[in-house]
Amino acid sequence: MANLKEIRSRISSVKSTMQITSAMKMVSAAKLKKAQDAITAMRPYANKLTELLQSLSATLDSDVGNQYSSQREVKKVMIVAITSNRGLCGAFNSNVIKETNRLVEEDYNGKEVLLVTVGKKGNDILSKSNTVAVNNNEVFDDLTFENVSEIAEMLMTKFVEAEVDRIDLVYNKFKNAATQIVMTEQFLPITAVKTESNVNLDYIFEPSKIEIVEQLIPKSLKTQLFKAIRDSFASEHGARMTAMHKATDNATELRDQLTLAYNKARQAAITNEILEIVGGAEALNN
Repeated sequence: MANLKEIRSRISSVKSTMQITSAMKMVSAAKLKKAQDAITAMRPYANKLTELLQSLSATLDSDVGNQYSSQREVKKVMIVAITSNRGLCGAFNSNVIKETNRLVEEDYNGKEVLLVTVGKKGNDILSKSNTVAVNNNEVFDDLTFENVSEIAEMLMTKFVEAEVDRIDLVYNKFKNAATQIVMTEQFLPITAVKTESNVNLDYIFEPSKIEIVEQLIPKSLKTQLFKAIRDSFASEHGARMTAMHKATDNATELRDQLTLAYNKARQAAITNEILEIVGGAEALNN
């Protein structure tokens, strides 16, 4: 059994760890509330905008519609892997990395695959075995629609200029603080929504359908990417809060075990001292 000094040192170390993990849990909980409110408010708008765009694209023959919905033979693929800049969030980053590697090795095996990473953790791992074309770690320093729009414009340009034939997003979709769902979402080309033949899509467009779509397509794509990054951002704080909660619970359990071991060792030491005193007294009496 370890001596009392070693056990006291371990108890002190575990208590320090508990303070850190507990503080990180509270910080993540505070940040999660704000991030959760943002993605919850944005999701219906983004989904409806994408649905409307897909419906319009199915009936539009303009060059603007075709350049973003052009279905080419897939030879070059770009995957946007969205992770975080920091760790200590459980399997949050590793799940995205695993899904990205699966796409490269299985779904797009034999094709040229380029990666765009959003988040330092994903870039550090994926760059070791894959070609990372662009790295966007700084977007989380100031997560705004304008900053994300620059990434979306770069992706749209690469697709329109036929540098890539397909672009996918891989990210964690926020469900709740304890659950994040890894999503693989097609970004480009735009896929027209399949509607029933008897559904009436006769809308009145002002100023015109073409002009509306010319503005809607880029805005919708930027919104889609912003939603994915917002989803990932909320998921990160949920995952970190859950991970730190479990770490705090584990540290508490370990502290209790060490305290029990310390008390047992201390009691054994006291008992040994008493026995030595009694034994010495008996020897003097004899």
